[in-house]
Amino acid sequence: MNQKIDLELEMRDLCARRDIHDAVCRYMRGLDRLDRVLNLSAFHDDAFVDCGMMKGSAVEFVDFAQGFLKEMLASQHFIGQVDLEIKGEKASGEVYFHAWHRIKEDGVEKDLMVGGRYIDEYACRKGEWRILKRAMIVDWSRTDLEADGFTKGNDAALTGQRGKSDFSYVRHWEK
Repeated sequence: MNQKIDLELEMRDLCARRDIHDAVCRYMRGLDRLDRVLNLSAFHDDAFVDCGMMKGSAVEFVDFAQGFLKEMLASQHFIGQVDLEIKGEKASGEVYFHAWHRIKEDGVEKDLMVGGRYIDEYACRKGEWRILKRAMIVDWSRTDLEADGFTKGNDAALTGQRGKSDFSYVRHWEK
């Protein structure tokens, strides 16, 4: 078995996968940090999003999502397996996610957890891979009473913040 590998084709495929993964990460981080600009940077200007609760342009979706999440006390989104099919300057993908949200219902703090998948179409335009179409599929969800024994009993723990005051932005290192 002496097969020749097309290194240029392999490199294009690997770079596309890297750049698409970066777009997916910008999307997630933008949600958690409530960073509208970062959130929008994951999408092409003419992108379409269907998250079930709303359908519309990327701008409409990001404004909706940022407003929706701002009403929550905190959130954290995780990316699971990412299955991509690259075809030249276009790609399709299925991205698993797990999202945690701290909510308050009737004065009681609760944890809302959602597991699902993003079914995406991507395009590379002007050398940039971004989301062109996205549908959010919810596979499961649950709501539990909050349980924060570690952070409530540990004042020295660095905790995540929304916006530009988060440690990932400010990086105030103590020696």
